[in-house]
Amino acid sequence: MKRKIILNLAISLDGYIASEDGGFDWIVGDGDDTLNTKNKFDFDKFLEGIDVVVMGKNCYAQNMHNDFKNKKVYVATSQKIQNHDNLQFISGDICKVIQKEQEKDGKDIFLFGGGGLVNNFIKADIIDEYIIGIIPTILGKGRSLFLENNPTIKLHLKEYAVDSGVTILKYSKM
Repeated sequence: MKRKIILNLAISLDGYIASEDGGFDWIVGDGDDTLNTKNKFDFDKFLEGIDVVVMGKNCYAQNMHNDFKNKKVYVATSQKIQNHDNLQFISGDICKVIQKEQEKDGKDIFLFGGGGLVNNFIKADIIDEYIIGIIPTILGKGRSLFLENNPTIKLHLKEYAVDSGVTILKYSKM
């Protein structure tokens, strides 16, 4: 069975994945649990189901790869950087590289971010699942998840959870 490419990230209510400076300290709930659902999104369980993480150079520069030392991490970059440890630096077509990875045996692939990287996968229409946590914050400006000129992609809501004001939606392609 082909491994899934799963986008999993948080956005502000107005569609930003980071503040203008790349900050993400605003990614918290509102503390109100009155609307919490019984089912919760278990991020640790999600991580158990993946063995490859894909991120852009800004995420790498913020040392986010350190959270995935036991996974194979692909970093999309325009620079020529030597692979080391569990890190593979890709300056070519990252979508083609990950599609080849998809054909290998293993667990699913976590498309981590940021927006420029994710945009390539959306335009190629190769994301199998979208797990989006909507944070109860309007940032007003920042780094957008969805850039312009994307194809129409029809999705099916498979699961949802609410936890402290954060709504987590899990969609699959139809």
